[in-house]
Amino acid sequence: MNPYPLKLKPIFKERIWGGQRLRELFDKDLPPNQPIGESWELADLPNDKSEIVNGPLAGQTLDKAVRRFGPALAADRNGSFPLLIKLLDARQVLSVQVHPDAQTCRRMGKGQPKTECWYIIEAPPDGIIYKGLKPGTTRACFAQAVANGTCSDYLQAVPVKAGECHFLPAGVCHAIGAGLVIAEIQQPSDTTYRVFDWNRLDPATGKPRPLHIEEALESIHFDLSAVPLPVTTVGRLVDAPEFKLDKGHQMPGGEVLLNSPVPKAILFLSGGGTIYGRTFEDIPVRKGDTVLVPAQVEGFIRFEDQTEYLTAWV
Repeated sequence: MNPYPLKLKPIFKERIWGGQRLRELFDKDLPPNQPIGESWELADLPNDKSEIVNGPLAGQTLDKAVRRFGPALAADRNGSFPLLIKLLDARQVLSVQVHPDAQTCRRMGKGQPKTECWYIIEAPPDGIIYKGLKPGTTRACFAQAVANGTCSDYLQAVPVKAGECHFLPAGVCHAIGAGLVIAEIQQPSDTTYRVFDWNRLDPATGKPRPLHIEEALESIHFDLSAVPLPVTTVGRLVDAPEFKLDKGHQMPGGEVLLNSPVPKAILFLSGGGTIYGRTFEDIPVRKGDTVLVPAQVEGFIRFEDQTEYLTAWV
């Protein structure tokens, strides 16, 4: 079997801070009346693997294609696809949290590193994210603030608007503000250490969600508070060792060739079209779809509507 572009089924995650905006914006078939905070568009984690919905491998999970296509879907050292792509609906503010880097994971003997970026799809006029700590914040003073319930005083609140991309390397303390819809591209890890959850209760238990204060303090890079983190809006959005991310825009009738030396994931933010190739059946795509294109696949996308899309690869 020749490698071919893989269209993937989303995995929906209920979150106390989520809503139903992904149904409204992307026609996602969300469970009704549930706060869906995350739609995992591309995942190859041990307990969460995307299902393929097109072609000969339809109904199988992504890990089966990674093993079958080999170098065309270059796996990481764990044999998994090295990206995780999500759509997030933050109806409420998310917890203040941090993800560890590889060195911290080794030092603590647990966890998986996660560097990520946020592409802002929708934001209210007063939309913000919390992106890093204020300059001069030390571990000691932040630990005291966590104990006092005042750690939010040390967060950098950054106004955001649709079309911005914010890069967040592992070790940066952060939170997504209320009212934002975001595309999150990241290393394939679900390791998150919560340091503060705004004193709210989990409706399912009536209790606060667990915090991971010691792990968070060990993972935060306090020296990064003095380093401006990049914000981009066009072209190459992220150019990091962990992954690359480009933003594309096409008008109706435009075409883009797919042949690439590395596998690439394409998330369609608006519009849509059809993927054509000689060795696979036509693949219709529309806003909200994610397609994983193996390396060296010969084909092209013809756009039928004005379309914005993100392309990610390692």
